[in-house]
Amino acid sequence: MEAQKHFSELHTEHNEWINKLLFYKEEIQTFKSRLEEVVKANNTIEITSNVEHFQNQFIRQNEVIDELKHEIKQHENNLAKQIEANPTASDHRLTTDHSGLRDQMNIFEKIYDDLKNEYTQFLVKSL
Repeated sequence: MEAQKHFSELHTEHNEWINKLLFYKEEIQTFKSRLEEVVKANNTIEITSNVEHFQNQFIRQNEVIDELKHEIKQHENNLAKQIEANPTASDHRLTTDHSGLRDQMNIFEKIYDDLKNEYTQFLVKSL
């Protein structure tokens, strides 16, 4: 049997995830700006290759963020359809948990944190 959660719990979790993803996207913009400073300060082959690596990683992370935001929106639309179909006591009803999406978010956050740590170490060495 699949796990069940209240609609309101899932909706709250969706909102938290969207806010986190928006923050990560803004943070990536800051990281990209900082990379430009690194290139201006030091454009050796080693630094340039690392800058390219991080640029590619930031592009990919932005893509994953967009994909996750789309998935979350799809889940939110599904919840809205369920409530619309049967609005009675929707704040007390249970529905199927979105554990797969939660796993995706957890994996993304782990990868993002690892990238952020790697990037921070690179900045410390190169500035």
